[in-house]
Amino acid sequence: MTIADGGELPATLEGKFNAMMVCWILGLGSLVSWNSMLTIGDYYYNLFPNYHPSRVLTLVYQPFALGTMVILAYNESKIDTRRRNMIGYLLFFASTFMLIVLDLATSGRGGVGPFIGICAIVGSFGVADAFVEGGMVGDLSFMLPEFIQSFLAGLAASGALTSALRLITKAAFEKSDNGLRKGSMLFLAISTFFEFLCVLLYAFFFPKLPIVKYFRSKAALEGSKTVMADLAAAGIQTKEDQGHEDNAKQNERLSNKQLFLQNIDYALDLFLIYVLSLSIFPGFLYENTGQHKLGSWYPLVLIAIYNLWDLISRYLPLVKFLKIESRKGLIVAILSRFLLIPAFYFTAKYGDQGWMILLVSFLGLTNGHLTVCVLTAAPKGYKGPEQNALGNLLVLCLLAGIFAGVSLDWLWLIGKKNAF
Repeated sequence: MTIADGGELPATLEGKFNAMMVCWILGLGSLVSWNSMLTIGDYYYNLFPNYHPSRVLTLVYQPFALGTMVILAYNESKIDTRRRNMIGYLLFFASTFMLIVLDLATSGRGGVGPFIGICAIVGSFGVADAFVEGGMVGDLSFMLPEFIQSFLAGLAASGALTSALRLITKAAFEKSDNGLRKGSMLFLAISTFFEFLCVLLYAFFFPKLPIVKYFRSKAALEGSKTVMADLAAAGIQTKEDQGHEDNAKQNERLSNKQLFLQNIDYALDLFLIYVLSLSIFPGFLYENTGQHKLGSWYPLVLIAIYNLWDLISRYLPLVKFLKIESRKGLIVAILSRFLLIPAFYFTAKYGDQGWMILLVSFLGLTNGHLTVCVLTAAPKGYKGPEQNALGNLLVLCLLAGIFAGVSLDWLWLIGKKNAF
């Protein structure tokens, strides 16, 4: 089969719903390993009470994710997307499995050695995240907006799913011997299975869906070189005599610098969304919310509520009047979220758990909703190769915001007794 003409989108293309479901699962797999680490934070606080695990592990994760993403975004037009995403999902699978192996090898003991081992595995999570998240968002940016929305919903679903599973395993094993460890190991085993499922879906199922083949063929005609391996996996070969034409079209695309400058407001939007969210979640919720009636369940409940509202909010832009498409409207909404910082501070100091739950819900609601609005609006009006490049640049800004947020999260410890 040779590449088809990439003209107007056909009235009917098979596989749209299946593609959306696979995007959702691939999104879930992109963060389920990392969210597993966050959600079993109570287990790691039990093993390493003096090491601030939620803050330290997040701070270890982000430089690897951001550094790798800088390299990948700069070279995105030369990188085979299929190989990139496969490496990412395989690395997620192997790293999650290694967490189980490490815990078994050390018999669940604490100490500096096991903590350093966990930090090394978390670094590999960061590398895998840069491979997968940038690769998938870039790839889906030249397809339908619903595909990006489904992928982003899957990212949030990983948090909601891991939180639900963690609450279930904590309840099931709470009164048994070594129950916290048993629950955490079962949890990691489930996460490992999901990563293996993503490897299979991306390798063998997703590239062969008709609607996916159509958009990748169209991107190839517009000069994209990143989709060639995926097209080959779907049984589509490019015509050899199109080589010079493709090179000319590739040279016609806007440069990364031009794309960034044209979309600097969207880049800033994503940076600011995640600076705020990660300066509060998860470190502040674990260490700065005080003692309440829920006891050891309290931080787990807060994490679960954040993840649940983050998931729900990623479907809200599907309702047209709830989707924010104005560029000025987006920046105003995003800047107004910074009022949450004093709100969280005074609620942690003077408020009860009901007010904290309300604030956490609003934090998750605005995080997911605004993320989807930005990432579905930005790629419109560009050619396939440009949309892929822009998707990578926006993910880079998102990761930069996360890194800045987890760094600023340490400021909450200032003035706290025995903080360091």
